[in-house]
Amino acid sequence: MSFSTWGDFLAMGHHGLYVWSAYGCCALVLLWNLMVPLRARRRLLDEEARRVRRSKAR
Repeated sequence: MSFSTWGDFLAMGHHGLYVWSAYGCCALVLLWNLMVPLRARRRLLDEEARRVRRSKAR
């Protein structure tokens, strides 16, 4: 499918709202799937560091 202008490309044959919202939702899900494990890993490492500091203080 070819488009004659950028406006036509963005409109996607009058389906632009659906197409671009689908891309946006997909991007949000991908970001969520990246961020949640990274935050969980950081939290786990912080908790482990606190546990090690407490055990050394005894």
